[in-house]
Amino acid sequence: MMDIDAGLVKRLREACGAGIMDCKMALSEAQGDMDEAVKILRKKGMATADKKSSREANEGMIDSYIHPGSKVGVLIEVNCETDFVARNDDFKTFVHDVAMHIAAASPAWVSRQDIPEDMVAAELEIYSAQARQTGKPEPVIQKIAEGKLEKWYSTVVLLEQEFVKEPGKTVDELRRELVGKIGENIEVRRFARFRVGDEVA
Repeated sequence: MMDIDAGLVKRLREACGAGIMDCKMALSEAQGDMDEAVKILRKKGMATADKKSSREANEGMIDSYIHPGSKVGVLIEVNCETDFVARNDDFKTFVHDVAMHIAAASPAWVSRQDIPEDMVAAELEIYSAQARQTGKPEPVIQKIAEGKLEKWYSTVVLLEQEFVKEPGKTVDELRRELVGKIGENIEVRRFARFRVGDEVA
């Protein structure tokens, strides 16, 4: 894969809403040509995910996953637009795979928008304090702290975690691929992860 400028990847993501790796591969295939990369993503059905995200998703299913040994269990609700898709095998597989991922990866929130603002501010302050110990200028400290915050998001936010069955691809990229394939908006609404011995909040 040819070396692709990160700014170009960002522009393509904003234009199409496809995942980072999909954008990189499309740009590589298009030899860096933005218009051609958009066409490639459209052909694969990956440029439509964001357009469908505004549509109501009130159908769907609730699934459960109990890890072997019965020490960890997950309940998850994933929504789609129609009952027809809710009965679709690809949709069911996605829901079950995400439930299994949650059991393994232990995310705390579905998306970064779900995280309380004071918690984000506290994390950023910790990273800023750590970065100040390097003695670097304030603008550099800010960049270091923001970089650590992004890394933190990728460990605690379900949609931003690397999918356990396909490292290198996030859960949200997996969701977008399915949106492109079945042509309906799909939303991970909520989940609960239980582990024997955990304190009740």
